[in-house]
Amino acid sequence: MDSDLKLVSGAMVALGLATAALVVMPYVQVRDITPPPQLKPYTDQQQRGRAVYIANGCVYCHSQQPRDRKVAPDGARGWGRPSVPADYSYDRPHLLGSMRTGPDLFNIGARQPSADWHLGHLYQPRAYVPGSIMPAYAFLFRVKAAADEGEQVVNMPPGRVPEGKVVVASPDALDLVKYLQGLDHTYAVLPSAKP
Repeated sequence: MDSDLKLVSGAMVALGLATAALVVMPYVQVRDITPPPQLKPYTDQQQRGRAVYIANGCVYCHSQQPRDRKVAPDGARGWGRPSVPADYSYDRPHLLGSMRTGPDLFNIGARQPSADWHLGHLYQPRAYVPGSIMPAYAFLFRVKAAADEGEQVVNMPPGRVPEGKVVVASPDALDLVKYLQGLDHTYAVLPSAKP
């Protein structure tokens, strides 16, 4: 009986220490962080695009958290500065990701600002990145004889669309591209040194 009490007590102490180290301390460290002035809340269209990003599982292959240069070569890959907690002030849920099957998208809006590129890449990734293993999201588009008024035609490379047809982006595709274009965290996060 005495050893059972010691075992349960030891387990409770270990659980309490783990909770303090993994839940309480990180919360205390980041609870009062304010967003940088350059970081703007998502627009309604970007919020809808973010929902499309989540629904299609993009977070399973793409992270949104470049690591410090001392830890990983993310800066050398052109993914930008390391992320800081304030960068995620408007993200609910956070889409940090844990896989890097594809490139990190934390700054994809700065690296690739073209809506045409994003739309074409979503429709046929290998037309833009040979050897890409990203699946085509062709279901976000329609191939038609002609676009109706107000529809966005995707400018594809020659030979990628059937003769006499056009590829038209759906509202979900347009929203997703606006979200991706909004992923631009190139602002400075540390105050500049005073001379």
